Amino acid sequence: MSNPFIHPSAIIDEGAQIGAGTRIWHFCHVMPTAIIGSNCILGQNVYVDNHAIIGNGVKIQNNVSVYHGVVLEDDVFVGPSAVFTNVINPRSFIERKTEFKNIVVKKGATIGANATIVCGLTIGEYALVGAGAVVTKDVQPYALVIGNPARQLGWVSEQAYRLVFDEQGGAVCEGDGSLYQLQGNAVAKIS
Repeated sequence: MSNPFIHPSAIIDEGAQIGAGTRIWHFCHVMPTAIIGSNCILGQNVYVDNHAIIGNGVKIQNNVSVYHGVVLEDDVFVGPSAVFTNVINPRSFIERKTEFKNIVVKKGATIGANATIVCGLTIGEYALVGAGAVVTKDVQPYALVIGNPARQLGWVSEQAYRLVFDEQGGAVCEGDGSLYQLQGNAVAKIS
């Protein structure tokens, strides 16, 4: 594996952990206790706070701040200017650093451009949060959510294609032909 690439304008504080093959571009800042996995891409002007954890193969587009307590699992995509919050009721004149709430974005999920994720939530595996959505509650695996506040519009495959279910609750991904099953209000990949 190759060493990480760090653009000369980026600031990487001593102690930050950065995996092999990761590329960190212009004007990024990575704090001392941040953890970034292998083969990630951090676009221009990305900030990674102390105690933020980024898995392997994560792609973060320009102008995103990954704050304290945010966990991005493997293969997550974060679109440009997406926002993660960490305090539910901020005030400039009240110190609330002991009240930070975590956000967990599970494996393979996508956060669209300019989306906002309110703290204390989990975005499920392979979920797709549409551009500009404001997520105020947990998102199920494979769910497609859009709007403000975000509401579920349907389901997507691991390839990010809309799933259309038959009467037996089965669907086929048009991207790779994999099969999915809808049972109750949950989707699972079956092949």
